[in-house]
Amino acid sequence: MEKNVKISMLCEIYGKLLTPKQLEILTDYYNNDLSLSEIAENNQITRQAVSDIIKKGENKLFKLEEKLLFMEKTMKQEKLLQAVLNELSKIQEDSSDKKVEKILENVRKELSILV
Repeated sequence: MEKNVKISMLCEIYGKLLTPKQLEILTDYYNNDLSLSEIAENNQITRQAVSDIIKKGENKLFKLEEKLLFMEKTMKQEKLLQAVLNELSKIQEDSSDKKVEKILENVRKELSILV
């Protein structure tokens, strides 16, 4: 997975555990695609300070994920749910029983919400 996407996902999961300034700067850098110079100017700090805040924020996010594994577990669950949905589709396609098809469709709709 690309680093930018991973950091964005980790910010969604653990962002409240960062300082407000770390979260703001990481969001500007990774989600809003602002440069170090732009962020520095907006926050009236140096580029080096922005870089330090980003590195510390990234390290904190990676350490939290290493210990808690929320993103890893979530991604595994999504893959498992997708596999289940695929299997339900196969069963539904092969079924000639309208009642079974209706039940499977309802189950698929409910599970799709989770993905």
